[in-house]
Amino acid sequence: MRLAGKVAFVAGASRGIGATVAAALASEGAAVAVAARSEELGKVPGTIHDVAARITAADGRALPVQCDVTSEDSVEKAVAATVSEFGGIDILVANAGVLWLGPIESTPLKRWQLCLNVNLTGVFLVTKAVIPHVKKRGGGSLMAITTTGVGMIEHGSNAYWVSKAAVERLYLGLASDLKADNIAVNCLSPSRVVLTEGWQAGGGGVEIPPEMVEPPEAMADAAVLLAEQDAGGITGTIQRSEALTA
Repeated sequence: MRLAGKVAFVAGASRGIGATVAAALASEGAAVAVAARSEELGKVPGTIHDVAARITAADGRALPVQCDVTSEDSVEKAVAATVSEFGGIDILVANAGVLWLGPIESTPLKRWQLCLNVNLTGVFLVTKAVIPHVKKRGGGSLMAITTTGVGMIEHGSNAYWVSKAAVERLYLGLASDLKADNIAVNCLSPSRVVLTEGWQAGGGGVEIPPEMVEPPEAMADAAVLLAEQDAGGITGTIQRSEALTA
């Protein structure tokens, strides 16, 4: 139980990488807030209640909390509910995101704004809300889920990669700001492509060769390792899942 006694807040945990990471943290002893908008089944499978139920069925501790990361009020209520239930927060996984891979010249403004609102402002809001609680615990770990696409400039540009690049800059700077508070701050991305429900819905029909597909468990293993950190360990880094756990 590598995370026994810890509390994790996982944003974007109703499906995909977030759900897999939430289950992995719980299996290592953390109490987990399963935070996302999805309380009922919609176009994309997965709800916070389903994920929390699977964790508790495996003898873990989980709290489903409705959370719209683009709303400061919603985020603050979700964080407050977590603290009320579990007594504090030690770990943040800022995973909520939307995907848009279209070229800039054909990107509708609303899609551009949605990527920035969810992928960047959403990370800002959950991080801002969680930091005071992690400080109260004497340290902990913050991680934002990003993408290798940030560095793939030879493949052009899109709203998704731009929003994730901004998140990496945000978290690299935060690592310096929070070092004195014993808080590790890192970014984590898949080394290859994880074919999540979100990818299937928003990947634009892009065909991914089998050798480029990464099992979601690779991200879960890497997230557990980063969740164990404080400022005396791994911090201020951009990690790729399979490289981190190799």
